[in-house]
Amino acid sequence: MAENPPGPVDAKDLDSHRPQLLKYAMLQLRNHAQAEDVVQETMIAAIRGAQTFAGGSTVRTWLIGILKHKIIDTIRKSSREQSLDQYEASADDMDPMFLPDGHYADKPADWGDPEEALSRRRFFAAFEQCLASLPKTTAQAFAMREVMGLDTKEICASLSITTSNCWVLLYRARMRLRECLERNWVGAGGR
Repeated sequence: MAENPPGPVDAKDLDSHRPQLLKYAMLQLRNHAQAEDVVQETMIAAIRGAQTFAGGSTVRTWLIGILKHKIIDTIRKSSREQSLDQYEASADDMDPMFLPDGHYADKPADWGDPEEALSRRRFFAAFEQCLASLPKTTAQAFAMREVMGLDTKEICASLSITTSNCWVLLYRARMRLRECLERNWVGAGGR
């Protein structure tokens, strides 16, 4: 879908981006009602600020920028209500994956040419499925770091977790995504 050209933004222009914004919000929040709410809040903020859109970026990029802030606000609000005990790390979680010398117990599978792999639609379908299978907070931490580009301090503040909890969540996300992709994409003949 072609992006709208820079310039005045109206409600119809904004509404055409709703499906992509909802998909992005669902990836982050994993709750349809919350995703709908943040997309709606994004649209309201965009309509109120339409005159401030200078056209330095595409309309979708501008909307995603607004959406990211709405998502972070929602995550912060919901994380205040959760117990932090569930995020504590255990050495038992990581020990089976490594040998005593620190090397992987099972060498990661050869994924082939990364550039070619990333361009394949099937990879992204498998990746989204794997990301959706992660626990909610683990997926949020991973997406905040790797998709949204937030640093550890911002992730910790958004999720109300400690730095060590954040690193554990990121580690677990990467390991579980690796396992899932090897099973559902590499092992399934996806490349």
